[in-house]
Amino acid sequence: MAIALSTLVEEADAFLNASRISDYCPNGLQVEGRPQVRRIVSGVTASQALIEAAIEAEADVLLVHHGYFWKGENPCVTGMKQRRLKALLAHDISLLAYHLPLDVHPEVGNNVQLARQLGIVVEGPLEPDNPRTVGLVGSLAEAMSAADFARHVQQALGREPLLVEGAGLIRRVGWCTGGGQGYIDQAIAAGVDLYLTGEASEQTFHSARENGVSFIAAGHHATERYGVQALGDYLARRFALEHLFIDCPNPI
Repeated sequence: MAIALSTLVEEADAFLNASRISDYCPNGLQVEGRPQVRRIVSGVTASQALIEAAIEAEADVLLVHHGYFWKGENPCVTGMKQRRLKALLAHDISLLAYHLPLDVHPEVGNNVQLARQLGIVVEGPLEPDNPRTVGLVGSLAEAMSAADFARHVQQALGREPLLVEGAGLIRRVGWCTGGGQGYIDQAIAAGVDLYLTGEASEQTFHSARENGVSFIAAGHHATERYGVQALGDYLARRFALEHLFIDCPNPI
């Protein structure tokens, strides 16, 4: 079964409420390909490797979390950007990208989906009084040590995380997928035992250590693989399309 590209884009935009979320890049259709869609390939980042895999899989649409045209980047279509766009256009593949709308969505969002992977019960936003907050807070069914929770994360995500071990057992967790290390102070204020995100900065260590909070950096890519898969599955069910998630591992 095939549907119009415009129908797919309208559904994804509306489902994610994309037009109402201010972001650092355009959300939605970034590169227009063939007008009919039968097969969606999804992945985290629209890298050259993922584009080539999508071409091999005969995708009509490439659905990603990290697309193109970020604020502040060089707008010239040269080098890496030229090669990526050339490959998409030459094979008539559309690029559909959602950044913050995919982070915050309550059903298919990266943060909700990561909680499901890790068995965390979502309790609410990291900053209850901030409507733009991205992270969440929640609890574990049973308290465990920081080292045991880190092993649990490794088993779930298939990647050894960076652990800064604090004091006490882990019951209450705050998290933000991707590059959310800047939220550690908000997590500390929320009273969490452990804060988890994708990346770490130099000062993250000191914030965690001096406040007695455990911290885990589990990988930007590794923590953001699940939202785009869930969105692709939703669209495939909605329109009886084929959907294939392709993981191009990134150790960062």
